Amino acid sequence: MEPIYLALILFTLWTLGLGVTLITYRSVQVLLGKKKSNEFPAGIQHGSDFNWRLNRAHLNSLENLPIFVAVVFLTVSLGKVNEFVNQAGFVILGARVLQSLTHLIGTNVLAVNIRFTFYMIQIVTYIVLLIHLL
Repeated sequence: MEPIYLALILFTLWTLGLGVTLITYRSVQVLLGKKKSNEFPAGIQHGSDFNWRLNRAHLNSLENLPIFVAVVFLTVSLGKVNEFVNQAGFVILGARVLQSLTHLIGTNVLAVNIRFTFYMIQIVTYIVLLIHLL
């Protein structure tokens, strides 16, 4: 298996893991009677700050997963998988995980700047990979 496939699998597992964590948190809140199942409105901050940051980290990963899938699909379809592409996949994965973890830790100015840096690493790597396909 090409390492880029492993990076995609791990990115997908990370996204699912964030989602399962969010679902678990919400389920516990409902089962303990602290929340009703309809008290988690989409797009509106609800629950604890951590719950909201977890929600946003999950959505951020969901929003970026299709980009990773598209880049991997194009790279494989065009026969351009090589060591550079394989390493770039893990740069994207690492930056995604670190961005999510930073999001979970807090929202002070330093955390937001660090999170933005990890996001920009992903964007620049995607751009470099797409240019590599030309």
